[in-house]
Amino acid sequence: MIFAGVDVGSLSAEAVLVKDNEILAHSMITVKPNPVTSATLVMDEVLKQTGLNMEDISCCVSTGYGRERIPFAQYDVSEISCHGKGAHWANNEVRSIIDVGGQDSKLILIDENGDLDDFMMNDKCAAGTGRFLEGIAKTFGIHVSELGDLALKGQEAIPISSICTVYTQFDVMGLLADGRTKEDIALGVSESLATRLNKMVVQLGLRDKLCCTGGVAKNKSVVECIEKVTKKEVVSLGDTDPQIIGALGAALYAGEMHLKQLQKEAKLEEIM
Repeated sequence: MIFAGVDVGSLSAEAVLVKDNEILAHSMITVKPNPVTSATLVMDEVLKQTGLNMEDISCCVSTGYGRERIPFAQYDVSEISCHGKGAHWANNEVRSIIDVGGQDSKLILIDENGDLDDFMMNDKCAAGTGRFLEGIAKTFGIHVSELGDLALKGQEAIPISSICTVYTQFDVMGLLADGRTKEDIALGVSESLATRLNKMVVQLGLRDKLCCTGGVAKNKSVVECIEKVTKKEVVSLGDTDPQIIGALGAALYAGEMHLKQLQKEAKLEEIM
């Protein structure tokens, strides 16, 4: 049986197909204004990769923005639980997850089965999110995916004191005008983001082992700064793309929910 998960975020949408508890295929697109459109397009893309149709999918779970509205999903699960389930599949030693999304960031604590124990979310300010990094990259005139490599070349982190993304962009323009290098500013931005994320760590605490998920987890400079401020190693998720973890978790939940439904139906048949 094949199970599907679709995750619509604020910046990107992902879909994952799972068969025999292994990733069969995955896809990622930039989101459209309508979450249903985003979910449909990314699911069509991953089905196209495999030559499958929706009729071949035993169960689908949606997560992320507008998850209750996805017409082809039988169930919906919160992205917090899905990131926990997906990260645990990728590395079963993980117990703490820092997920930095486009518009919010989360600290998630899970148990030995990958099920949610506790969490904390920061969705009040963009300064601790991927949108913050996008704004800085735009100021530099580069793609956000280049920001991490730029920061790794920095020699001296320039402190970024503004707590507002818009004001930070003005500060960055001022620093550039003063002759400060993009590399040192980018390193300061990484440290600033990690420091804001650490506020959740201080309040909620961490459990071994810690991993990072979401697109920002691909920014090596931010990950190094997270390790520095939390004093914890960020463990690897192996070959699994950290940006598909939410959709992967949704697909894994689809498998669990389908099995429970089959067991329920079998018990009803016994009774009848």
